[in-house]
Amino acid sequence: MAFAIIARDATDDQAMDRRMAARDDHFKYMDRQIRQGNMIYGGAMLDDNGAMVGSIIITDFATRGEVDSWLKDEPYMTQKVWDSLEITELKTGKPFKAMVKSVA
Repeated sequence: MAFAIIARDATDDQAMDRRMAARDDHFKYMDRQIRQGNMIYGGAMLDDNGAMVGSIIITDFATRGEVDSWLKDEPYMTQKVWDSLEITELKTGKPFKAMVKSVA
């Protein structure tokens, strides 16, 4: 079951320092989840100046409880990078790029 996660970063003066300090651990944690088949897509959200202000992640977990369990140990959560989360179950379709190639 797919879930869309919009994670907004904290906005205090140390928020970017925490993000950068947690980044390697976040990538390692995500890499394990990718290899286990739990991640579909993700990336950093940017503000108008190109600064990272959050993340968007599309996951593939069996239940919302598994999403919550994964987030409990996510370095951006444990190191207080993400300040707020919006989690929504998602019905996925074909990737748009694949659809365009099949029509062309």
